Amino acid sequence: MVYLSKIYTRTGDDGTTGLGDGTRRPKDHIRVESYGNVDELNSIIGLLLAHVPDFPERSLLVAVSNDLFDVGADLCIPSPEDEEEGKYLRIIPSQIDKIEQAIDRLNEPLPPLKSFVLPGGSTASAWCHLARTVCRRAERSIVTLGKQEPVNPLVQVYLNRLSDLLFVLSRAMNDNGKGDVLWTPGANR
Repeated sequence: MVYLSKIYTRTGDDGTTGLGDGTRRPKDHIRVESYGNVDELNSIIGLLLAHVPDFPERSLLVAVSNDLFDVGADLCIPSPEDEEEGKYLRIIPSQIDKIEQAIDRLNEPLPPLKSFVLPGGSTASAWCHLARTVCRRAERSIVTLGKQEPVNPLVQVYLNRLSDLLFVLSRAMNDNGKGDVLWTPGANR
């Protein structure tokens, strides 16, 4: 359980930060960068919900926001090879399943694409595109981390699905794809 009684501790003044298992890493370590990217993504989702108060999929994104804290908790504790199951909060398959179900539900009424979609359209769609790109950056940093240290592989899967969900949401927020602006290759040559 989280308990914060004092906000500043001065322990990070030397350029290190504490992980969830008590070890310390430099603040520019790829593990810290990875969960920092997830935190940034979560903040963008918060901005989306604040800027679009009538967002039709608000409860879905609030659940995703909570899941992203789970992702951060997963990432802030290195995965030992002999980890006792259930000892730490880790992303589990059912969290990914919920994202996939939402993708299927939201994608069903969308027309198939014949080109890439330019970011933008409605305000909600633009925020979804921004969240999608930061999600992809978080995913890339986790791939890099995974080359150096063990990482729960479901974290990467969750973020991969989430970026797909954010893309589908961007189209849904553009009048179910009717307001999408499609890329015209070489249009301005």
